[in-house]
Amino acid sequence: MFAFIVRRLAQAVLVMVTVAFVAFLLFQYVGDPVVFILGQDATAEQVAAIRAELGLDRPFFVQFWHFLAQAVQGEFGMSLRQGVKVSQLIAERLPATLELALVAALLATAIGIPMGVYAALRRGSFLSQVFMTVSLLGVSLPTFLIGILLILVFSVTLGWFPSFGRGEVVQLGGWSTGLLTLKGWHHLVLPALTLAIFQLTLIMRLVRAEMLEVLRTDYIKFARARGLSDRAVHFGHALRNTLVPVLTITGLQLGGLIAFAIITETVFQWPGMGLLFIQAVSFADIPVMAAYLCLIALIFVVINLIVDLLYFVVDPRLRVDRSGH
Repeated sequence: MFAFIVRRLAQAVLVMVTVAFVAFLLFQYVGDPVVFILGQDATAEQVAAIRAELGLDRPFFVQFWHFLAQAVQGEFGMSLRQGVKVSQLIAERLPATLELALVAALLATAIGIPMGVYAALRRGSFLSQVFMTVSLLGVSLPTFLIGILLILVFSVTLGWFPSFGRGEVVQLGGWSTGLLTLKGWHHLVLPALTLAIFQLTLIMRLVRAEMLEVLRTDYIKFARARGLSDRAVHFGHALRNTLVPVLTITGLQLGGLIAFAIITETVFQWPGMGLLFIQAVSFADIPVMAAYLCLIALIFVVINLIVDLLYFVVDPRLRVDRSGH
């Protein structure tokens, strides 16, 4: 177990260094930050002074080492568009994105798993067919279209929910949350639902397929032959073994929710990292783009490590295999 963790941590460090190198290349090949700071009319002396101040006159790998050392400390310089530290912008926007992604993940998991189990156990029922049809629509429709349709129905036509913004938030130290206010929840419903629909349908279809596969295995037939009730067979044996691949997908999708909340945040003008990244791309704000890339990679790496460790809890066979080697 210890060797497994060390190996995974070494892989994580290698991945993060590679991503940091890619992010560093943005500074080298996506525009010149000196031009963004001084403008096109700057003199050669002004350009040389700024390049020396930013360390851009140093050798390539010296610059990369400095960038890596700063990135480890969470520092990526100043935003070229807003003129404030990138770490400050990330700290302000990160709570909104994490809040949206976590609520969407909980919705997708809490609804998708029961729907998948029902669709597997009641394959021929009318409700099961409805679930499968809805899941097909959820997988097929693009996220921005789902968001626009929800705004049209629930904001414009019915007037039940607001169509943009985060609503009222509460500051808990340096962390802001809308989960403690009614208006915060009111603003969160449509963006969270929009972000959750694709993941919900994916989890539902995966649980259904895995459940049907597990129900055909020999040990399930043996459990039935022992006289166990359907409830014990379905939920005590089949569902538990179904959760191993579901755990993988759910963990990775959580990272995907955080990384790809860009579209949802843009549609609903949700003040998170995705909207910040879109604005950074529009203005070629390279420090923000580099910080976003590194942060998303870090989130994926951490989630992958947690999922790998949870395998040992969910599936005892993995512990046996590791100890055998």
